[in-house]
Amino acid sequence: MSDTSAVLDQIRKHKTYGRSCIEHAYADHHVDLGEIVMNYAEAGDPSKPALLLIPGQSESWWGYEAAMGLLSEDFHVFAVDMRGQGRSSWTPGRYSFDILGNDLVRFINVVIGEPVIVSGNSSGGVLAGWLSAYAMPGQIRGAVLEDPPLFSGELDPAFGQSQRQSSGPVLELWRDFIGDQWSIADWAGFLDAAKASPSPLAQMMGSFEKIPQAFQEYDPEWSRAFLDGTMAGTVRSEELLSRVTTPILLTHHARTEDPDTGVLIGAMSDLQATKARELITLAEVDLDYRSFPEAMHAMHASDPQLFSTTLTQWAASLPAPR
Repeated sequence: MSDTSAVLDQIRKHKTYGRSCIEHAYADHHVDLGEIVMNYAEAGDPSKPALLLIPGQSESWWGYEAAMGLLSEDFHVFAVDMRGQGRSSWTPGRYSFDILGNDLVRFINVVIGEPVIVSGNSSGGVLAGWLSAYAMPGQIRGAVLEDPPLFSGELDPAFGQSQRQSSGPVLELWRDFIGDQWSIADWAGFLDAAKASPSPLAQMMGSFEKIPQAFQEYDPEWSRAFLDGTMAGTVRSEELLSRVTTPILLTHHARTEDPDTGVLIGAMSDLQATKARELITLAEVDLDYRSFPEAMHAMHASDPQLFSTTLTQWAASLPAPR
């Protein structure tokens, strides 16, 4: 049996996660939050300010591993696996920003137990904004939205490109060739379709010789939930941003727009970032916007030093926790 076939067989049997022998610098911990068991890692001195790191779609906590070592000098760091990712529970039919956000509310209450700074990348950035808007009073000190797909992650956004004009082709590959809970698991077909896709983002997916560990630990129902609107649900960007209650750091990374088709390569267009800034400002909270046009989407992984420095310097401006 080939390595790929063995991995697919393991995923089909367990419908959970890869559990490979990859070694990490921090131990996995688990907490029962009721509907799910959430996996997380922890670093730093408990006497330091609390920081919660929220990964993006298909990423596990260990995407933050290098950054955690740097951030632990100034923070008590917690990095989580969201449901359907990493080594947290998979919950078929139960993926939405409201559900995921409430998982984090419970995690902060049960595990962290004090006001916390939250930082999320991509869909995790949307969840960081969700926490600023909807978490329990006093839970969140400030929120870092690291290159989030504001507006662009929706099917019918108020401004700019929709899901179909951004990451949609990639998500369609997951839906059509891998399927909810890896029910289709046609990895070879996934790679062939990615290579043949006109989408540059999709083409990138065709370069994997082996199934990456993060993919093994990912329930592809997440992809379908974005495509059919389940993930966003009632959480529209303009509503969320109008309700934020804490200081916000919004970072905006590499992005281009095809001049002929308008297709977006990146998390947000410049227009969408501008509209996000306007809405956050109208919410009357402190906003720091930082443009990093050369940075990769997951800057915390590709340039952990820049990410950690940016976050730490901004956090130093926050009011002390009460």
